[in-house]
Amino acid sequence: MDPTISPLEQALHAARALVLADLVADGVAEADVVSLVEDAVVQRRWWVEQWPDGAEFVAGLVAQDVQDALLERHGRWPLCPVCGSGDPHALDIEPELGADPHWVCHKAGVRVAAVGSLGPVTGGTPPR
Repeated sequence: MDPTISPLEQALHAARALVLADLVADGVAEADVVSLVEDAVVQRRWWVEQWPDGAEFVAGLVAQDVQDALLERHGRWPLCPVCGSGDPHALDIEPELGADPHWVCHKAGVRVAAVGSLGPVTGGTPPR
């Protein structure tokens, strides 16, 4: 990353890129959904300004924010690619507040992919 960009902005840009990669991989990166990502980044900018030590947690938080916003507007996302039967269910983020966030399936008890890396798991576009 550009050394002239503050660590806070670097964390926010990275979070945006990771969540967008998962949305693109899952084929749901429509304009209104990308706007949800931007809204989440704006909200988390304030949060991380208040708690700079939380910068490493912002990717998972933005992913959770987008997931919550999508649930209200479009339904569950991302759907679990691991469980082939039963009711479709969304993946969760673990840790809820921590570094190195991953999408997990609590039903199967497995880590599915790091945030930003859903493409290879869902058959979508892999991250570059």
